[in-house]
Amino acid sequence: MTSFSVAVASLLGLCVCLLLISPALSLTCTAQTLKSNHKFDQCLDLPSLDSYLHYSYNATNSSLSIAFVATPAKPEGWVAWAINPTGQGMAGAQALLAFKSNSKVVVKTFDVASYSSITESKLSFETWDLGAEATSNGNLIIYGSMKVAEKADKLNIVWQVGGQVTDSRPQMHDFQQQNLKAKDTLVLEKVTASPTSPSPSTAQAPEEGGQSVIKSTPEKGGQSLVKSNHLALSFGLVLFITAVFLS
Repeated sequence: MTSFSVAVASLLGLCVCLLLISPALSLTCTAQTLKSNHKFDQCLDLPSLDSYLHYSYNATNSSLSIAFVATPAKPEGWVAWAINPTGQGMAGAQALLAFKSNSKVVVKTFDVASYSSITESKLSFETWDLGAEATSNGNLIIYGSMKVAEKADKLNIVWQVGGQVTDSRPQMHDFQQQNLKAKDTLVLEKVTASPTSPSPSTAQAPEEGGQSVIKSTPEKGGQSLVKSNHLALSFGLVLFITAVFLS
């Protein structure tokens, strides 16, 4: 009987450990915690490519600060987030693009004149505080602030992921439905103005890309929902296993 009790206790302990280290049941933007020096007013679960956008709009200096989270199509691939000032879709977009280079994550700016013409260059609007990082689960995160048109109420945004980078140049992405649907309209008038976005004159130098982990603890809205569901399932499974072995 003693050996049986020890076996049961050991099994229960293992189950508890596995449950505690497992990821959150629902990974949404509100379940992501970014680096402590990056705070945003709003976030969106983007409708394609399992991507997420955290953002703040500062109406006083017409600036937008963002953190874009996505997974490259392959580990050696790239992710990109862009504003298209002239239309919808990728053609004409002004893009921030991140990929791994020599074990570091870098972010570069590209003018996407057309699908066949992608040039690394300064964008048509001012940018600052650009940086990127990788997470332990394979995501890449792009950080940046940018000047938008004064009194702008919406922006055409585009995002994309690819599987290969050659000589610091992104190679063509897939043209599946999820790739073609990776565009949306960001409505700025619904965003609370935030004092956290510095103006270009007071911006700090861009951070070096580094390694970090997106935690499963929400930063704001819905803080208790994911965490509570996870804990409830954990205790439920433990109680079920206990009942089975002791019956």
